Amino acid sequence: MNNFVYNIPTKVYFGENQLHNLGTELKKFGTKVLMTYGGGSIKRIGLYDKVMKEVKNAGLELFELGGIEPNPKISSVRDGVRICKENNIDVLLAVGGGSTIDCTKFIAAGAKVEHDAWDFMDLSKRSKINEALPIVDILTLSATGSEMDSGGVISNPETNDKIGRLDENLFPKVSFLDPTNTFTVSKYQTACGSADMISHILEVYFNMNEDMEMLDSFMEGMLRTIIKYTPIAIAEPENYKARAELMWTSSWAINGFINGGKRLAWSCHPMEHELSAYYDITHGLGLAILTPRWMEYCLSEKTVSKYVQFATNVFGIDANQEPMAIARQGIEALASFLFDTLGLKRTLQEVGIDESKFAIMAEKAVHGDTLQGFVPLKKEDVENIYRMCR
Repeated sequence: MNNFVYNIPTKVYFGENQLHNLGTELKKFGTKVLMTYGGGSIKRIGLYDKVMKEVKNAGLELFELGGIEPNPKISSVRDGVRICKENNIDVLLAVGGGSTIDCTKFIAAGAKVEHDAWDFMDLSKRSKINEALPIVDILTLSATGSEMDSGGVISNPETNDKIGRLDENLFPKVSFLDPTNTFTVSKYQTACGSADMISHILEVYFNMNEDMEMLDSFMEGMLRTIIKYTPIAIAEPENYKARAELMWTSSWAINGFINGGKRLAWSCHPMEHELSAYYDITHGLGLAILTPRWMEYCLSEKTVSKYVQFATNVFGIDANQEPMAIARQGIEALASFLFDTLGLKRTLQEVGIDESKFAIMAEKAVHGDTLQGFVPLKKEDVENIYRMCR
């Protein structure tokens, strides 16, 4: 086991009717608030009006930045930075899903520097984040876990880059997690969100060298939770328990707890970031298409024991079989859940992606050398996985 430090400085208000605490929490950081949100769903579900009421009652001055995109763009970050600097914003309030929160994190960092916010992401510069404006968020989609982690991912359409960044200054100070705010999330987005959660867990779970039984058991429990409750949430959108189970799982899937000092790089996320950088597809969908094929590609006599653990403990596959048979049944069970139960597209071709950019996407995914994940992947390996997804 490696040594590690675990520190989550995010205060969470979980459950219904907690929003009356919003004004008190915002006032701890100042009086000028920039509220960020996406395409307007928060207005349709009445959340916008509730937030406005709480902000007004607290006597705070509110500014707005709407229209933040899925796969958030650097242009939205720049717009937010400009508003912060022009109006001396004290605190940011992100109302939405992971895209809105990710974008807000880099607005918060960009407001504290003179250089362009893309310098934080640009791999040739990777400017240091020394400080950031405080962030409060109200989550409306269970998926990325950005409400309780220190990272975010930003896209730059001008360079076809989609790059993630972690920094301890980017943790939200306070998160409001009310499952009722996800009642109107579509079946498709619910499915994609759960695929994202599954990928977050599997990126850590599949590791041959740094296992901790307690954490593996925790991850297996989260996977079983997603598999049980996602179909219920899709069939019964206002099932509070299902939505609550998924919301809390999304936070714990990526807040650092399950890492336990593990140091392997992630594999599927870098590959998917290239898909959505070039084709702007839904992140969770890209991960759903990639993950079973990545698992299949990495299966070998050396790695099969981890697949057996996964198949038997998560899907209940009969352990009285040959290890390779168990492993393949585990992969197929996951694929069936993603594509048959959740109804997500199976192939890249189905979402309009051909082979024309496989080579350049693979090169960018490995940063020109090797992706040091569960199984080290060279450029040609990533290309092969893309081809398996056709």
